[in-house]
Amino acid sequence: MLPAHLLADTSSEPVLPGTAVLRMETTPKRTGTFDGAWWPRSRDIGSQLSGLVIALTARLGSIARVGLDTSDWDETPGHLVVAGHTVRIDWSAVGDNTMIVTRGDKDHFLFLVIPPQTAPSPARAAMAMAVRDYNAVSAEHVLAAAGITRSRRGDIPPGSPH
Repeated sequence: MLPAHLLADTSSEPVLPGTAVLRMETTPKRTGTFDGAWWPRSRDIGSQLSGLVIALTARLGSIARVGLDTSDWDETPGHLVVAGHTVRIDWSAVGDNTMIVTRGDKDHFLFLVIPPQTAPSPARAAMAMAVRDYNAVSAEHVLAAAGITRSRRGDIPPGSPH
């Protein structure tokens, strides 16, 4: 079961304010670019990443590291303690709307990260595109195809969750 503040993506569920959404399609083939998509609902790394790590640990096993883009978050701590387990956070400034999750030494999962201010319909469309088998397009292409423009820290529209 996912934590109360992290919902699995289904098109019939309403999106509650402050609720992050995770969609993951892991298959033995792992043929697409992305293993999943994550739609954090704010730029607060502590509140958003904790729930994600709990959900991923339940699904994948222990998570060792998470790689994120510095421009997407208000703070950039080097680690986060989740349920008594320390998860290292690697930061970069690539601006590519992706997150790398590492389980063990060499097992990596790549996630599309949907900007928090995105409306539900385009966010779900992008999440669905990202997890299709044989999807070999970039995060930028997926977001553009869903009509999502990337916002940086100073570009969040007024009234958006942040």
